[in-house]
Amino acid sequence: MPDNTIKISEKNKDYFDAVFQVVRLIPRGRATSYGAISNYLGTKSGARMVGWAMNASHTQKVPVPAHRVVNRNGMLTGKHHFSSPTAMQEALEVECINVKGDKIQNFQSVYWDPTEELGF
Repeated sequence: MPDNTIKISEKNKDYFDAVFQVVRLIPRGRATSYGAISNYLGTKSGARMVGWAMNASHTQKVPVPAHRVVNRNGMLTGKHHFSSPTAMQEALEVECINVKGDKIQNFQSVYWDPTEELGF
């Protein structure tokens, strides 16, 4: 298996740490999007950077529930960064989130918006 380890540069460390802090606040059984986290952190066009942070989250000593972060349509676009092709879906299903065809079903019913939930 190839080593897909993402190294966090000093330049991105503070931003990644902020992303990790927000993701750790997502309640069990809820999910959010890369863009929602980016928006909460004040970087409206930074969804891709949130994705890079999620790719690097497995290197953290304190666990980051990266499986709870999906694209704006509820698609499991980051699933290939998990230990197996089904690990992300399995982690969501353990939390009673229904996934079919790599997409969270009824995404709006489990959607967690950090701007609304945490305040801005």
